[in-house]
Amino acid sequence: MATIKDIANRLGISLGTVSKGLNGASDISEELRQAVLDTAVEMGYMTKKMKQEGHKKLCIFIENMDYLEPEQFGYDIILGFKQAAYRDNWHVTVLPITPAFQMKEKYDTYMLKNGYSGGFLVGFALQDEWMSQLENTSVPTALFDNCIKRNPNVSYIGTDSFEGIEFVIEHLISLGHRRIAFLNGSLHSMITEHRQQAFYDSMQAHGLPVEDYFVANGYYVIESAKFSLPTFLEHGATAVVCGSDVIAYGVIEECKQRGLRVPEDISVVGFDDLPPSAKTEPPLTTVRQDRIELGKCGYMALRGLINHVSISKTLLRPHFVERNSTSKRIEEQ
Repeated sequence: MATIKDIANRLGISLGTVSKGLNGASDISEELRQAVLDTAVEMGYMTKKMKQEGHKKLCIFIENMDYLEPEQFGYDIILGFKQAAYRDNWHVTVLPITPAFQMKEKYDTYMLKNGYSGGFLVGFALQDEWMSQLENTSVPTALFDNCIKRNPNVSYIGTDSFEGIEFVIEHLISLGHRRIAFLNGSLHSMITEHRQQAFYDSMQAHGLPVEDYFVANGYYVIESAKFSLPTFLEHGATAVVCGSDVIAYGVIEECKQRGLRVPEDISVVGFDDLPPSAKTEPPLTTVRQDRIELGKCGYMALRGLINHVSISKTLLRPHFVERNSTSKRIEEQ
């Protein structure tokens, strides 16, 4: 275990300067302070507080995801994590952050100077600054819907998108649909890539071609539908699979605006099973992610990493939920 003296020797500075750097003193330069923190992380230094049994702090970093209200996607994930951590007497901080914050603060040094033993990152994009830093982090870190390869300190938690999309395609085919479109979320997201590949794989497995005009990327927002649905309809789509429930809400609303009936004229399927999905008009057929359990798995993976158990991936099984937004379709031969 590295000591303050080891850090001082590495940098060629006094013990007092190292102490100031670790404790956020204002009478040394920010550049020197960052050098102290970077070196401390590299050498595996732990503060006295971090060594104390009663000092147990974890941080959930959340970006690009709503989580404050029960109907929002991130709410149950955060709740499940906190419920599991509470049983083991961990204090959990939830910190919304931005790309600008990631450019300003290095992940490892932020964790060290704030005394966090591990982090759970939710809603991050592949191009985020911290994602590249996690390739070499020594901090126990769990990622929701993201994966860092070959780092034993980082674990991936999610729902099996391939199995979920397969449920959807099998369901639509059983109802007679063949011209199936896919409206996905934003690019630069691992989960977007997985669900899109799952769509291609499942369609191919059932002998159905996928034309370019039947696949589109937008964002995980309601407004995505109005930009892509016209092309789907122009080419005769009879069903639209959506990368999230929120996108599906937009598709249903856009269909209504165009005088189309769901599911009589076109079937719509979501992914997530958010609380409002049972109350849409019509109620939404979707794939359920158990978000409470995802949060609990995030904590369990993180606890394992903290205890030097290297967990690569934890994938929960999805559950197909059939409601009234899909119906039988007889294709013209």
